[in-house]
Amino acid sequence: MARVYVSAVIDAPVGQVWDKARDFNGHHAWHPIIADSHIEDGLRSDTVGCVRNFGLTPGGRLREQLVSFSDRERSYTYTILESPLPLTDYVATFRLTEVTEGNRTFGEWWADFDCRPEDLPTLREQVGRNTFAAGFRALADLCRAGVTAPAAAPAPP
Repeated sequence: MARVYVSAVIDAPVGQVWDKARDFNGHHAWHPIIADSHIEDGLRSDTVGCVRNFGLTPGGRLREQLVSFSDRERSYTYTILESPLPLTDYVATFRLTEVTEGNRTFGEWWADFDCRPEDLPTLREQVGRNTFAAGFRALADLCRAGVTAPAAAPAPP
């Protein structure tokens, strides 16, 4: 079984990052590789067992099922049901933790899966860099864009 693990520190409070990332169906709003997404059967996106069906900007569709979800732990785990990628038994976890110094967020995103040995280098790139690392960069950019600048001081009379 292969494992891909990516971590990042995001310069934003954990609550702000979780507000953007907690929606299991909201990744099309912040992740650059997601073209569209919907939850099947009208379930809420935080319902364990719900299935998100989404398209990728380079092409292809995936279906993923939410396995666990916790607002308290700021995490969720999901599994791939259908994918154009040559992998099986894929289970991934996304988790955010508060960094008390500097009011920042530590993010972790990892996946375990099976694949043919010759596919592993490409899958490490696709999952690790193009999915997990790109997702953390996009969340950091989104949080940075959402921070408003302090009000300007009034002009002297």
